[in-house]
Amino acid sequence: MNFIEELKWRGMLHTMIPGTDELLEKEKVTAYLGIDPTADSLHIGHLCGVMILRHFQRCGHKPIALVGGATGMIGDPSGKSAERNLLDEATLRHNQEAIKKQLSKFLDFESDAPNRAELVNNYDWMKEFSFLDFARTVGKHITVNYMMAKDSVKKRLNGEARDGLSFTEFTYQLLQGYDFLHLFETKGCKLQMGGSDQWGNMTTGTELIRRTNGGEAYALTCPLITKADGTKFGKTESGNVWLDPRYTSPYKFYQFWLNVSDDDAERYIKIFTSLTREEVDALVAEQKADPGLRPLQKRLAKEVTVMVHSEADYNAAVEASQILFSNKAGELLRNIDEQTLLDIFEGVDKFEIDRADLDGSVNLAVLLTDKAKVFPSKGELRKLAQGNGLSVNKEKVTDINLPATQEMLLNDKYILIQKGKKNYYLLIVK
Repeated sequence: MNFIEELKWRGMLHTMIPGTDELLEKEKVTAYLGIDPTADSLHIGHLCGVMILRHFQRCGHKPIALVGGATGMIGDPSGKSAERNLLDEATLRHNQEAIKKQLSKFLDFESDAPNRAELVNNYDWMKEFSFLDFARTVGKHITVNYMMAKDSVKKRLNGEARDGLSFTEFTYQLLQGYDFLHLFETKGCKLQMGGSDQWGNMTTGTELIRRTNGGEAYALTCPLITKADGTKFGKTESGNVWLDPRYTSPYKFYQFWLNVSDDDAERYIKIFTSLTREEVDALVAEQKADPGLRPLQKRLAKEVTVMVHSEADYNAAVEASQILFSNKAGELLRNIDEQTLLDIFEGVDKFEIDRADLDGSVNLAVLLTDKAKVFPSKGELRKLAQGNGLSVNKEKVTDINLPATQEMLLNDKYILIQKGKKNYYLLIVK
């Protein structure tokens, strides 16, 4: 596979230094891409970069994932982040291990292949670097004029992005440039890859390498991923979509991809999966023939969920998505985990009840009118039940004098009440 051609057809190539493609054709190249370690999980905003590393390795080259333990402690001046809090070393190491575990689903770190992936942390070579050493080793090679000419710096100085630019943030491009120099000298790394907003920092690195030891280094960027309407990709109302199931359940993760627009699905399936050009073209043709079937979204959601989580998590997410319409809904509800249950019924009205009211002494009529105000009156409840419009945990109930018991509980904590076809209520034992 030709790496540059692969990126081009996938829409993942923005800019590269002339000669990058020739370098990649003539030798096995080592390249790195930086990842911010301020959390112990990646989110889908990181995924484009991770997929670039994956394609790079599949094309026979050697990828290095650089966890920015040092640079992550200060703000990047590209306008997207405020200055960051200093992480202590224990937190940094914990985050690094968690990130490596996630990356190992995409990259081969373990085999004895000559192009196996490596994970490095720039904190390891920056922590003992004194300010005087840095000024002498790095600072003297790059002029302030050169640094001021960068777009990211000019925007901040003109007040277009946030307010001003601290000295700490101004030095960010030197720190990132030194990472490239260090990896060039210690790992033979000749290429840096990243998002297009990093171009200024990346070219500072190639310039530093040239001025320090006359070396030739290269840079390549991917476009920043947006939605078709121009808004930011990867954010939902509740925040980032994380790769760690503790922060975003596999069900919610799957739903995110399933619900993207047709235009976005056609772009994202090229960027976020390893499907071949022929497979993608066939899916695009299928979608055009019958958009209602949404084959692009379904395949995209499957590929990414299996890659990030597992086949079992994908199957569970599909089942959970169909729960509201399935004939076996009652049985499925008993088998899903608490987080997925809450995700499916996010936004429905919730009522608290006492566990003591589930000892059999209280009937459904009292539970759903006096104990939890799901219905305004027992008369309305009786009428609905007689008309087959009442369900408890997706099972039809016609007898409102049925005793309420703990056996009704899902996950030992919830009872799902359905009024008519579309109105759901969740009773929660406190």
